[in-house]
Amino acid sequence: MRRVMNKKFSVWLVAAVLGGGASTARAQEPSPAPEAAAAAPAQAPPAARSTFEFYGFAMMDIGHDFKQIDPDWFDTMRVARLPSSEDQFGRDNRTFAGVRQTRFGVRTSTPTAIGDFKTLFEFNLFGSGVDAGQTTFRLRHAWGELGAIGAGQTWSVFTDVDAFPKTLEFFGPTGLAWFRNAQVRWTPITGEHTVMVAVERPGASGDDGIYAQRIELQNIRPRFPVPDVSAAYKYSRPWGHVRAAGVLRFIKWDDVLEDQFDLSGDATGWGLNLSSNLKAGPKDLIRVALVVGEGIQNYMNDSPIDIGVANNLANPVTPVVGKPIPVVGISAFVDHVWNEKYISTFGYSRQDNDNTDAQSPAAFRDGQYALGNVQYLPVPNVMVGGELQWGRRQNFSDGFSSDGFKLQFSFKYNFAWKLGS
Repeated sequence: MRRVMNKKFSVWLVAAVLGGGASTARAQEPSPAPEAAAAAPAQAPPAARSTFEFYGFAMMDIGHDFKQIDPDWFDTMRVARLPSSEDQFGRDNRTFAGVRQTRFGVRTSTPTAIGDFKTLFEFNLFGSGVDAGQTTFRLRHAWGELGAIGAGQTWSVFTDVDAFPKTLEFFGPTGLAWFRNAQVRWTPITGEHTVMVAVERPGASGDDGIYAQRIELQNIRPRFPVPDVSAAYKYSRPWGHVRAAGVLRFIKWDDVLEDQFDLSGDATGWGLNLSSNLKAGPKDLIRVALVVGEGIQNYMNDSPIDIGVANNLANPVTPVVGKPIPVVGISAFVDHVWNEKYISTFGYSRQDNDNTDAQSPAAFRDGQYALGNVQYLPVPNVMVGGELQWGRRQNFSDGFSSDGFKLQFSFKYNFAWKLGS
């Protein structure tokens, strides 16, 4: 009996890790005799029912940072927030603990005459923005979808959610496109071939670089006259999938100071994201991605600036201009199932930015990220794991680089409760 149960659990585990779903075939029942079939009254099929599901997990992270990082990101390996100068965040060696990855969500589904009506609301406790460093409410998804049309905040069409590895660390690979955005999305085709098109909330960040203290640059106002446009195509097969996505954006900035300079300008940003999941046998899943583009850094998982300042000193009216910063990102990870109790993830990611000539010498240029972990699953929905993490930040032109090195242990407890199934 124990051996049979272990077999079933092993099938469930492999399916969960490799992204599949185990199905159980019902034994075929014998057909009724012709007389019984004729006598049986016709029955209407059961009416489709709405479903309502609560889900999420409680999670604790505890570990040791052998180096240093921006205190707002103490429990991550965010390479863009590693020190940009010697001992910027104090001395090395700090212990950390927190529950900021804890997540809660609600999703619903209701059949209608024109397709399923679905909603999704989800948050975690990982403070960002003005709440960076805090354990506080952080919205992830606020989404509604009816048939092929959806609107709200969810994963950008430029993002392949299946490219993210099963890390314990929260922030994830630096070279990965990873962004949730407000959008209106159309999905005309689903299944083996999936096509998505969306208009998304525009946005970008700029860097005044070595001229940051000049009053002339403190009166520049960004403006986004049109939404970002994104599209994706995904081809799915039993061996995995391949996906191609693109994004196009238009960015303007206005000089509102009345003086002898005109520093207004505009730029076009674009990006291409090629990604894949490949099943290498029954116990391994390879996740790879390549991102190239210009001025799309806010779509990246860990990248600070979209538009950089560049010298144009031959022009007395416009001595500096803004230029979209080219970026290349790669990510390659393997999820491996050792047996019904143990799984692991390991891999490497990198991001390279081609900085503009007037950016600060300490501006972020390159980031590297690597980790390996072991996760123990004593029973379904419970995970205990340990992970070794490494990261490196390289500055633009001052020759400085810094390393991150962490050991993290995590405890995760999933829950779900569904009504109407």
